[in-house]
Amino acid sequence: MTNRLLDVKGLETHFNTPEGIVHAVNGVSFTLDEGETLGIVGESGCGKSVTMLSCLRLVPMPPGKIVAGQANYKDRDLLAISEDEIRKVRGAHIGMIFQDPMTSLNPVMTIGKQLTEPLILHLGLTEKQARNRSIELLGIVGIPRASDRLKDYPHQYSGGMRQRVMIAMALACMPDILIADEPTTALDVTIQAQIVELVIQLREELGMSIVWITHDLGVVASIANRVAVMYAGFIIEEAPVKKLYAGPSHPYTVGLLNSLPQIQVQEKKRLYSINGMPPTLYKIPHACPFAPRCPWVIERCWSENPLLFPIGDSHKVACWVDIKTGRER
Repeated sequence: MTNRLLDVKGLETHFNTPEGIVHAVNGVSFTLDEGETLGIVGESGCGKSVTMLSCLRLVPMPPGKIVAGQANYKDRDLLAISEDEIRKVRGAHIGMIFQDPMTSLNPVMTIGKQLTEPLILHLGLTEKQARNRSIELLGIVGIPRASDRLKDYPHQYSGGMRQRVMIAMALACMPDILIADEPTTALDVTIQAQIVELVIQLREELGMSIVWITHDLGVVASIANRVAVMYAGFIIEEAPVKKLYAGPSHPYTVGLLNSLPQIQVQEKKRLYSINGMPPTLYKIPHACPFAPRCPWVIERCWSENPLLFPIGDSHKVACWVDIKTGRER
């Protein structure tokens, strides 16, 4: 039986803006088990990153505010513990690879300083022990001449190498959970493949759980066990990865999968796109937020927002319509 590491319930996060309150995350709930990889997918602005930043209380406040929910890590609510306690969790127990390797590293500190700092702070290592561990970490993530590269600054590393440093920093204290926030977005395709392969290898060697945030469904297929699809701050479908790809049950998920380029198709045709634009979230939607863009929309969709409900083994969807039959559920 697997142990549950993270249990998020009813998470809501708002942002105050001059135009009004943006409801970025709206009652999100999910779980993460020991050794599991959860993919969180959706288009830009749907709330993927804010959800995980909220769990670690890294949302800037103000303008952000976590207004409701729980994020239980090993029976401790990360949203309720003190600031000192959450600092001890970040890095030591839950590591995070941030989205942009170009700006996530401190440009005026050497790589060695940035790697050794958490080791001294969280693990109580001496400077010599932390340096030796840093060299080992850089070697693990595939950076050659690691001992020489510790004294270099971030600008002396390529984009792919910087991302490897970010992974090394996230792994420094051997956390239980690794959150990877679109770690391949700013990299070219070859380096993307190397980073994905590296994370898969490290997961198998270290046995950690991973939350992989992305809008790239191709990457999710190769790395995740389970997928949560987000739209307008809601999780609108959740399923094991093979089940989701074989039988998507939400119109938005169908649109995302159809948008993937098909290299095996012989005839030339335009790439599929989802009509319309995501909603502005100045008000919590009382109707289905995808209704204006949905080809299966029915009358009920305009008046009531469906909650996630089970439609099969480990498969949940928030949709009033069975898209296989076109009938209302």
